[in-house]
Amino acid sequence: MQTRRDFIHGAASAAGTVAFVGCDLLHANHAHAEGAPRRREVVVAGKRVKTIDIHAHCAFPEVNAMMGVKVVPAALNETPLRIQQMDAQGIDVEAISINPFWYKADRDLAEKLIRTQNEKLAELCASHPDRFVAFATTAMQHPELAVQQLEYGVKKLGLRGMSVGTHVEGEELSNPRFHPIWQKCEELGVLVFMHPIAYQPFEKRLAGNGGLVNVIGNPLETTIALSHMIFEGTLDRYPKLKLCTSHAGGYIASYGDRSDAGCITFPDRCKAVTLKKKPTEYLKDLYYDTIIFNPEALRYLASRVGAGRIMLGTDYPFPWAKGGATVDVILNTPGLSDADKRAMLGGSAAELLGIKL
Repeated sequence: MQTRRDFIHGAASAAGTVAFVGCDLLHANHAHAEGAPRRREVVVAGKRVKTIDIHAHCAFPEVNAMMGVKVVPAALNETPLRIQQMDAQGIDVEAISINPFWYKADRDLAEKLIRTQNEKLAELCASHPDRFVAFATTAMQHPELAVQQLEYGVKKLGLRGMSVGTHVEGEELSNPRFHPIWQKCEELGVLVFMHPIAYQPFEKRLAGNGGLVNVIGNPLETTIALSHMIFEGTLDRYPKLKLCTSHAGGYIASYGDRSDAGCITFPDRCKAVTLKKKPTEYLKDLYYDTIIFNPEALRYLASRVGAGRIMLGTDYPFPWAKGGATVDVILNTPGLSDADKRAMLGGSAAELLGIKL
């Protein structure tokens, strides 16, 4: 079996075969040297901080084509532009994930698609080892296969964790059939990054003005998925699971006390599984990105879960940065110590993803 060293050596040395790399990269580097914005360096208390973006997307057109899915926006597949924008925003390293679009695929297609996709992720990271790490993708709809894909991605390709949707074609992640996957994640000690994915039955009421499918639907999707993992006992069963939730955990931290109250007011509704602690106490076992848009909201989240549980996220290439999803929301949050800011900006992610600071 091919080792990670063999794979990376081949990926780095095979001219023209490395995804995202070619003459355009050389032109971009030349342009950057000639007149592109200078790389922003983030400083806390007079000391340079390595920043790590836990929430950044990419896509590979040839892989998406296997499912007839178009890559939108094009920036998902443009590494030179990505690096320039990272430099401008003060992002040193991106932990790249891919939103699942393959959960409908049969076993044979899912096996081919994930193998190709994970190898391309590894190629990208090998071509820019100082700028990118990546989460392995898996075919969650085929749990036995997903376990194999995760192990191969981590042990052979050097990927740093696993990305997952908030459901698998409507099945909750707390479904017992996914238990082997969570067990393998615990065994490998890897970080799992959870991101909402589309589900038409859920989105019908969110149609109309306001982009509600995204603005309300995405954080609500995350809230639902996490609530099921709490109330169905998944987090009790796998207490060492390292789960990072996108969009600051959705609404679960700001309105989680209603879950505690629900178990007191309607105790019969919490009897199916005997939880080991109050629902809100599980919030301190999870990790969160910073896509919450304003310093006061971030300060409140830190007061509930601890600053060390929160990591910088931008949702690249989607332009949330204009709304405050950058390093600045951390730097401008009152009440955070310098140690808190360093942890959010990169310290916690570095520890979880094995990145040298």
